[in-house]
Amino acid sequence: MNQRKGSQFAGLAVAIITPFRDGNLDVARLREQIEFQIDAGTNCIVPAGTTGESPTLSHDEHERVIAETIACVAGRVKVMAGTGSNSTAEALRLTRRAAAEGADATLQVAPYYNKPTQEGMYQHFRAIAEDIDIPVCVYNIPGRTGKNIEVETIQRLAELPGITMVKEATGSLDQCSAILGTTDLTVLSGDDSLTLPMMSVGAEGVISVAGNVVPGVMLELVRAAASGDYTTAAALHHRLYAFCSIMLGLSTNPIPVKAAMQMLGRDTGELRLPMVALDDRERAILQETLQKFGIESTVG
Repeated sequence: MNQRKGSQFAGLAVAIITPFRDGNLDVARLREQIEFQIDAGTNCIVPAGTTGESPTLSHDEHERVIAETIACVAGRVKVMAGTGSNSTAEALRLTRRAAAEGADATLQVAPYYNKPTQEGMYQHFRAIAEDIDIPVCVYNIPGRTGKNIEVETIQRLAELPGITMVKEATGSLDQCSAILGTTDLTVLSGDDSLTLPMMSVGAEGVISVAGNVVPGVMLELVRAAASGDYTTAAALHHRLYAFCSIMLGLSTNPIPVKAAMQMLGRDTGELRLPMVALDDRERAILQETLQKFGIESTVG
């Protein structure tokens, strides 16, 4: 396969959670999460994304999570910093700071809530790509943002040297195929359950939520698909699909992921309002799901 613009970010990237303790950022636990991912073989760590509760981080916390991640990683794997915003000026400020700290790339979510036109989307991403020297991954998740970045807009963005990747979370294999067939961008799945289908048409990996809990199995799937071993990849896909569909179907991400990590003794499970914890029924389902997957929880 021809090398694409962002192929150095192929593989498993994990959008890590942000640990809190007593309402504050838990830096020691953040470092534990990073070491856990590096030990598992994860290729890239993505701090301060939606999974990292970026909407409820203060600006100082947002910058600190990214800086601490880069410092802890110390070049051992790649760091793609979540520095997007629905304000172009704010996205520029966050991205400049992350680049100065040493981020390897930036994850730029489509501007949310204010629903810009396609020309507005183009000008937003162009302003960022032309301002900084690190690669930009455009994050298209209309279920969260309220607006799709259309294929034609992504085709225009692909002509900009700084834009090298798309985190594709439209849920549309057609949109994924159209991007891969008409651009040289690297596509990374933004939905754990669509990783294999998307890789079968040329995507190069995933920015994963479930990887917070089961990075090893996610990595096996990505490696099998990348090597063309679709028999193994399909078996792993179905195993992960059963796990992810139940866990991530319980509540809004990252609520069930943090609950799972609490059960596994890897997080406090603490969230910030307006995110609230799973109820007892949902926790029981999650506990059973972990056990069925073969992960023993340490907390009832």
